[in-house]
Amino acid sequence: MGYRRILRYKEQIARMREIMQDHRSSRAALLDDAVNLEEGALRASSSYSNGIDDHENEKTMDSLHDRVSLLKRLTGDIHEEVENHNRMLDRMGNEMDASRGIMSGTMDRFKMVPFKCLKRNQTICKLAAYFVVAFFVLYYIIRVLLYFMYG
Repeated sequence: MGYRRILRYKEQIARMREIMQDHRSSRAALLDDAVNLEEGALRASSSYSNGIDDHENEKTMDSLHDRVSLLKRLTGDIHEEVENHNRMLDRMGNEMDASRGIMSGTMDRFKMVPFKCLKRNQTICKLAAYFVVAFFVLYYIIRVLLYFMYG
């Protein structure tokens, strides 16, 4: 969707450039006429030429109005796109903060693993030692009882 919007903007910009080029050429023609007037050149000032000038002015005003409205829409679309990107970045930042919290908790647990394993290993070693001691004690008791019973 964004790619289509960009293509549409490029087309609108190309049209605006054409309009501006036409406007520059008409403005240059107007400046040439002003230069000719300063030099004392004769110009026919009839109601027909005033009508043409008014018509050209109206056309120029319409083209300027179209360009302004196009730029206004373009800036509105850009503003909307920027707002959408800002919202997306805010969501991503919040999600990253949440995952950072989860990861820090996980890392804290991993840091405790060696100590818990060491403690667990010590407990297992103690339990094995108790079994060995209990085995020897029972063995000794049974041996002593057998010695006294059978002689």
